[in-house]
Amino acid sequence: EEDSTNSFICVLKKMKEVRLMEKVVEETEEAFKERMEALAEQWRDLHARRTQLKAHVVTSGTTVKENERLRTQALKKAKEEKEENSKKDSELLRARRELEALRKQHQKLSKKLLKYSLFKRYLEDVVENSQFRDIEDIISYYKALVRTRKDLLQSQWWHRQLLEQGKVLQQQVRAEKEAEMLQCKNDLVQLQESFDRAQSDIRQWEDLWAELQDRTSSKAMELKSLSMAIHSLF
Repeated sequence: EEDSTNSFICVLKKMKEVRLMEKVVEETEEAFKERMEALAEQWRDLHARRTQLKAHVVTSGTTVKENERLRTQALKKAKEEKEENSKKDSELLRARRELEALRKQHQKLSKKLLKYSLFKRYLEDVVENSQFRDIEDIISYYKALVRTRKDLLQSQWWHRQLLEQGKVLQQQVRAEKEAEMLQCKNDLVQLQESFDRAQSDIRQWEDLWAELQDRTSSKAMELKSLSMAIHSLF
């Protein structure tokens, strides 16, 4: 299918190039004909001017100075016309070369078009057996499909990018949460150790308080006995 698609695209491009080339060849041939007609008209005008100049030299002035002036003007005019004709010959030669190159390119494209004519007949059969109006309609539909496929691939690429970014972000959040949980566990262990130490201290203080209460009770008993003894003495 990819090879057929590539061949189909090549056929479309070659058909378009051939049409453009035929148009360019026709325009070039028309311009070449117009240039040749213009050159022929200029050559006729040149011969007419030369004839008029010769007649004017023969029939005009009799002095040597006038003849010399006319001769100088004629030589100058002939030199200018020679340069102009040389320039036009160069342009004509360049136009012929361009036309020959265009003809060769046209022949080359014609051979390629003949090679891919099978695909053209296939497209014509498709037009006959489908809802398409012509080959250009098929081409437009194909271009729309290519654009849609390109947009779909671009969308899938962006979707993959977002998924990858989401995975990376999820891993970062998970790592941060795991670090926070580990810190909480460490804090909890430290708090438990502090709580255990506090309970141990409380028990020690309770023992000390009980001991103090016992001593206080003993002292109170002694004091009471001492008071009763003193009272008995009195």
